Order: sequence, then structure tokens, then C-alpha cells
Amino acid sequence: MKYLIVGLGNIGPEYEKTRHNIGFMVADAIAKKHDAKFEMDRLAYVADFKHKGRSITVIKPTTFMNLSGKAVKYWANQLKIQKENILVIVDDLALPYTTLRMRGKGGAAGHNGLKDIEAQLQSAAYPRLRFGIGDNYSKGKQVDFVLGEFTEDEKIDLDTLIDTSVQMCESFSSIGLSRTMNQFNK
Repeated sequence: MKYLIVGLGNIGPEYEKTRHNIGFMVADAIAKKHDAKFEMDRLAYVADFKHKGRSITVIKPTTFMNLSGKAVKYWANQLKIQKENILVIVDDLALPYTTLRMRGKGGAAGHNGLKDIEAQLQSAAYPRLRFGIGDNYSKGKQVDFVLGEFTEDEKIDLDTLIDTSVQMCESFSSIGLSRTMNQFNK
């Protein structure tokens, strides 16, 4: 079985530690745990490894967030991976910080990366791991918030949340979406 794990984010050092790049952070942690190295390839940084007999490809799109769907569609087609075996890791304003939630489908909820993936795959029925970043910002400051770095208080829990996200990705590829949701969603 083949799986595609997609960490959403923006390339460039100015975005590296921002809330919007949590998908990249989780992707980096998965690759590091499995001694996989990212290499630049078409539309993405790509790393491959095996886990419990499954072939896992992790990508970090280089298209910038709003065009993430191009990379997802290309790699899904290239590797012949069905939508149900694609897991997109995304920041989510609608979930409180420290909340991790896996879903088999859903709307974009205003997230431009998800909107583009939905448009490119012509479906909202693909699994996603929603990493809650909360909505602790003033009116009109949403962009500053998502493109801002985690606060010192948030950083206390960040490594644990990333580790749990990695476990959820591994679980998704080994025991499936339903059992992973039952085990991790709270």
C-alpha cells in the first residue's frame, strides 16, 4: 500500500516557524523519525520511507500555500495514490490550540491551501489532519496571526503536539482512518 502525506506550508525562512507552516513542521518530524531526507523534486520537497510494510511519501509543496493542490495532484497521479490514502496536514483557526483532529473529508473553511487541493482533486473527500492553532487575534489581524510564530506559552506544548501528529500520520497509514480517528480524536 502507498500513502501520500502532505504537510502544508510556505517555503522560505520568513515562514519557517509560523503557525501556517505547522504542516511543514510535522512533515519534517516524520521524515526525521524515519531517517528520510527531503530532496527537491517537481513542485515539492519529497521524502520516502517504509513503515509497517507501507510505502510512505511525504511532500512539502514548493508552490506556496495557495497553490498546494498542484503539488498534491501531481504527486498523487505520479505515485498512483488514491484520495483516501492522501493525508493533508493543515493549520486550523477553528480549533483551539492543542486540539488535533483527523477527518476523512470536509470543507476548506476559508483555508486557501485546502481550497486549491479541493479544486485540483475535484473533491473535498480526502483525509486531513487539522492542527488547531486557535483564533486569538484581533479583528482584521488574521493574516498576521497565521503568519506569526507560536508564542512562548504555545511553544511549551508544541513538540508534544508535533509528536502526536506524527503518531497520527503513522497510525493513518498502518491501521486506517477510522481506527486512527477513534484512537486520537477527542
